[in-house]
Amino acid sequence: MPVSTVAERPTTATERATASPLAVIRSYVALTKPRIVELLLITTVPAMILAERGMPSLWLIVATVVGGALAAGSANVLNCWYDRDIDQLMKRTSTRPLVTHTISSRSALTFGLVLGVVSTVLMAVTTNLLATLLTVGANFYYAVIYTMWLKRTTPHNTVLGGICGAAPVLIGWAAVTGSLSWSAWLLFAVMFLWQPPHFWALAIKFKDDYAAAGIPMLPVVASEKRVAVESLVYTGLMVAASLALWPVASLSWVYLGAAILAGILMGREAILLYLAARRGSDLKPMRLFHWSITYVTVLFVAVAVDALLTA
Repeated sequence: MPVSTVAERPTTATERATASPLAVIRSYVALTKPRIVELLLITTVPAMILAERGMPSLWLIVATVVGGALAAGSANVLNCWYDRDIDQLMKRTSTRPLVTHTISSRSALTFGLVLGVVSTVLMAVTTNLLATLLTVGANFYYAVIYTMWLKRTTPHNTVLGGICGAAPVLIGWAAVTGSLSWSAWLLFAVMFLWQPPHFWALAIKFKDDYAAAGIPMLPVVASEKRVAVESLVYTGLMVAASLALWPVASLSWVYLGAAILAGILMGREAILLYLAARRGSDLKPMRLFHWSITYVTVLFVAVAVDALLTA
């Protein structure tokens, strides 16, 4: 595996003194990438509601959400710790706490490992073996396999890395049932297929950053047309998986209508991106990026509402 080679400068006494306790706390929170954690949790609770075909116990929801958030936070902290050498080369990440030396690398590593241990213990005590193993596996996959290997070595990193990003739906389902059904795997497929067009849109915007850091994201090593074509293909497969969930999970027209509408809206943005790339005109990838977040929110809210209505 690649080894981080950052030439690290120790945090000076002056820097430690000027960083207020509140600023340090905020820096630790920033390391967990709370926006990403929030997006992952949006998918967990609806998956639990569908698995239960009603509202699971509040205690189980809270325990699974907290345990999942701590695990995702742990993986993100370890990602920041390992990527501190390339983060200082990219404008988008140049203000992260390890780059600005608000937090030392040793403290960040300890923080990430502690979060991982706490999340594992919490999941083991409050859920079941399968949910715990899935949580640990997702954490390890992102922090080690994706961050330390895939991200720096292959343009397929985003696709292969989608496994850990889609894991929360499996974790939520397993926490309720102790097993995984076809419905759970279809939810996983939706999130797995969603991630390439979602992240490639962001990578197009920050292509120069990734190129400067030597990260072979697809938009760095491939033409805009190829990226747009693959984004369109993954979007189509994602919509197909979301529609397949309707009969498999015995959902009603509420979910079906939302899945069709959300799929049309995100599909439209993927088509517009492709058409712009084919014409050679300026791309507007952030439109697809933002619509992809709306898509996930609408789809999974529909899953939860439908499951409650048909309980």
